[in-house]
Amino acid sequence: KPPAARMRGARGTCSALPQRFVGIDVSKDSLDLFADPPAPQLPTHCGYDDTAVRTLCDALADLAPTLVVMEASGGLEQRLAAELAARGVPLAVVNPRQVRQFARALGELAKTDALDARILCAFARAIRPQARAPHDADTRDLADLLSRRRQLVDMRVQELQRQHSACSRTMRKSLAEHIAWLDKRIAQLDEDMGQRLRASEVWRAKDDLLQSIPGVGPVLSLTMLGLCPELGELNRREIAKRVGLAPLANDSGRHRGPRRIWGGRADVRRVLYMATQVAIRHNPVIAAFAARLRLAGKKPKVVIVACMHKLLTIMNTMLKTGQTWRAPEPLAQ
Repeated sequence: KPPAARMRGARGTCSALPQRFVGIDVSKDSLDLFADPPAPQLPTHCGYDDTAVRTLCDALADLAPTLVVMEASGGLEQRLAAELAARGVPLAVVNPRQVRQFARALGELAKTDALDARILCAFARAIRPQARAPHDADTRDLADLLSRRRQLVDMRVQELQRQHSACSRTMRKSLAEHIAWLDKRIAQLDEDMGQRLRASEVWRAKDDLLQSIPGVGPVLSLTMLGLCPELGELNRREIAKRVGLAPLANDSGRHRGPRRIWGGRADVRRVLYMATQVAIRHNPVIAAFAARLRLAGKKPKVVIVACMHKLLTIMNTMLKTGQTWRAPEPLAQ
């Protein structure tokens, strides 16, 4: 019996009109679907071209499912997600790791596109992930530019390391030319992203708020706006979990293990780490917080992660309240 049927039999339904869940497995050239309860008007397999996507989205809109679930597939899912959102179909794009662990819990160790669609459908019915509208086109474009900038920066780091060990004059010249080209492309991307940001009234206001914080520069501001657009809309615990800075417990019985951070958005966390290093030196609030933790005997890694969490909380609060940075007044002697 397929996983969706097993889950349906275990949970049952209380309403006269059964809730319908749809799992869609996205690949480069095709889509596989599974609906629970079955929907004869939906194909189980179709192409991933513009005509097929429009036809499928129209059918899903007419079907009005309770929830459609897809995996994040390196951006392949964005076209279908945007079309479904435009038609008001409730959609959740979930972490593939969660779905794979769910499949193992069901005892499903095989992996095919059709089976993945069934697993996604069962996941939708059992877990009920929150439906979220995909980011708008401008935010997706900014995220793509940030991803490209990160790739270029990584390449520049690799070329600089090769330059240090190069012995041949020809090799050093080639590396220097490539590094100069990378520097030029990174500068062009920074200029392009800055122009996009300043052209939007909403982004411009948020950027002004974020860059008023000592330690927050244009790179971190762009990263937060492009890769963490929920900043300012969630509470401090939710945003910390989204970025991967929420300390996770590791307790069992009398054992109290060290708290660790894990998961979340690594690209955001990497940029936030570098900005926090600057904030510890130049932001009076973060500097005082770090000094207090050091006096308490906290390890260096604990100090930096706590300061990252503190800086993230400050940015989230400022965007939520719309208040600019105000330096604390010095204590009276």
